Amino acid sequence: MAYISHLMKNLIVHPKDPTTNFLSPIYASLTNKTIVRGGITKSELRELIESHDRVIMLGHGSPYGLLNLCQFPDAGSYIIDDSMVSLLINKSNCMYIWCYSDQFVKRHGLNGLCSEMFISEVGETIYNGFEDIGWDLINQSNEGFARIISKYLNEPMEILYQKLLYEYELIARTNPIARFNLERIYLLIREPIKRLLSINDCRMDCHNQNGVRNHRSQINLGSSAKNIIFIF
Repeated sequence: MAYISHLMKNLIVHPKDPTTNFLSPIYASLTNKTIVRGGITKSELRELIESHDRVIMLGHGSPYGLLNLCQFPDAGSYIIDDSMVSLLINKSNCMYIWCYSDQFVKRHGLNGLCSEMFISEVGETIYNGFEDIGWDLINQSNEGFARIISKYLNEPMEILYQKLLYEYELIARTNPIARFNLERIYLLIREPIKRLLSINDCRMDCHNQNGVRNHRSQINLGSSAKNIIFIF
């Protein structure tokens, strides 16, 4: 299993939006990172994707990509879409954290962490059939999800995924929103094993914190980047 280098160059694409600020702790302590929250063109973003080893994409989206939310000039509705696939397809350790990103990842044969519907707001609980869900449960789910990923962000993707399933499941035992989300988080590994890993694949391993399934994915290791860059 390949390990993620602390010298890896990380690109964070997280369009400005107060409703997804709970995801910011995921990358808060990450080193060697460029954070893009808006203000650049799609062409400039393409250059950044090409020059970084790992891309972490966060926010609201659909099966067609990560929504622009009016933060990127001349980008159209989506800042991450089909036009970025040729740059992402050889980056095996990316994160696609938006609603229905699993369809985007599967359709294009990409690698990385993704999800179906992910509930993070009260309106989404109603739409998905929940009643009388307060912000306390939503915030617990949101904050726990981000905290767990942040803790294991420098681990190999398979280990991060197992730890996420194990620790998020502890929250899900008493939190129906976390339970809903947990059952819809996937790790897609295109090479060398062409399959989608889900909680059902890792359920037994998740109860053994030291256990690691024998699945491997190619990890791109990059050169040193000493500066932390914010782009607004």
